[in-house]
Amino acid sequence: MSVIVLGLSHRSAPLAVLERASLDPAGQQALLERLLAGENVDEPIVLSTCNRVEVYADATTFHGAVTEIGEALAAATGVGLGELREHLYVHFDERAVAHLFNVAAGLDSLAVGESQILAQLRESLREGQRSGRIGPVMSRLVQQALRVGKRVHSETGIDTVSRSLVERALDLSGNMLGDLTGVRAVVVGAGAMSSLATHTLVRHGLGEVTVVNRTFDAARRLADAAGCAARPIDELPDALAAADLVVSCTGAVGHVIDATLAARANPEGRPQVYVDLALPRDVADEVSCVRGVAVLGLGDLGPQVEGEPGAEAEIKAVQDLVTSEVAAYVVARRAERVAPTVAALRANAADIVAAELSRLDSRVDLDETTRAQVQLTVHRVVEKLLHTPTVRVKELASQGGAVGESDYAAVLSALFDLDPAQTRVVTVPPEMP
Repeated sequence: MSVIVLGLSHRSAPLAVLERASLDPAGQQALLERLLAGENVDEPIVLSTCNRVEVYADATTFHGAVTEIGEALAAATGVGLGELREHLYVHFDERAVAHLFNVAAGLDSLAVGESQILAQLRESLREGQRSGRIGPVMSRLVQQALRVGKRVHSETGIDTVSRSLVERALDLSGNMLGDLTGVRAVVVGAGAMSSLATHTLVRHGLGEVTVVNRTFDAARRLADAAGCAARPIDELPDALAAADLVVSCTGAVGHVIDATLAARANPEGRPQVYVDLALPRDVADEVSCVRGVAVLGLGDLGPQVEGEPGAEAEIKAVQDLVTSEVAAYVVARRAERVAPTVAALRANAADIVAAELSRLDSRVDLDETTRAQVQLTVHRVVEKLLHTPTVRVKELASQGGAVGESDYAAVLSALFDLDPAQTRVVTVPPEMP
């Protein structure tokens, strides 16, 4: 079995397609259920953010997994498979591992180097483990990806040159609104992105920040944590009327703010900026036509980090770190794949030694001391005979190349006539009673 990733992101699809393909929690669950009903995909994980929809899984067959994931994505998103196929990418085995590590490192994000993706990846892992859907293959891979992401932020200077989408939005808003220290801001939503936005706005010292959410308790918890105000969703029109800057990121289906609502909130046409961080979008396109209003969407906040001072060197450092982590993971994984065969070989040798000692006992009357010495001697001989080939096969398997690790395992099995069932016993952990 091998890891596969299939999906689309801001790198492969326009935001209009990403918006249509975005999945709410119910859509993600429907996608997972369809994948689990298939025959070629195990341990699926869905990573759905504002700039990507991806499925990671352990594939039993490559072509079968591609077909099942593609059809499941089309069914869950409502985007026709023919149109969706134009924007899909697929990575398999080592390239899939490299892609996931790049995602965790923030190298594949709309805001290069951002760390929020780690929280989203961690939550996907936890949900899969809680439901029992994720097993050892994907658990280990995602956990390693999370460690890679942590290393990136602790061992490189990417945080000094990368900025969140909210910080970029503040830069652009400052060009339109002037000094932001007296600006009144409203954050619509109380999820992970809204939390990031709220804390960022407060940290930058805006004049006033208010959180508005459909569930008022969630808004109040976020506001209390950030040290700002909260209002219920039915007070959104009043909140918009008082705001100079509006940041919206909800999981709503359909627009939260339309042109009529925006016009009523700003009848005098004063400068006002709406930042829409949601997919599907919270702010209707027509809002940008309201007098005095500017709308910034994800497309306006795209990758700008690369042009900042020092960014190139820091990004290169992250890329080098990720490359070394991928190599280490792949080498360890290859060596582990022959481990069951090696263990079966040693178990088979132990059985032969035990059988021969039993035969010896039936023919020769040995005292306990002599028998122990004979047993130790035979054990040492077997260990020395097996040591070099078992160590060497792990080394060869880890090196990859034209001959894969499964081929080396097959050679061992054939040479020593190992029982496949015995190898499986070593490979598959026993079920808990």
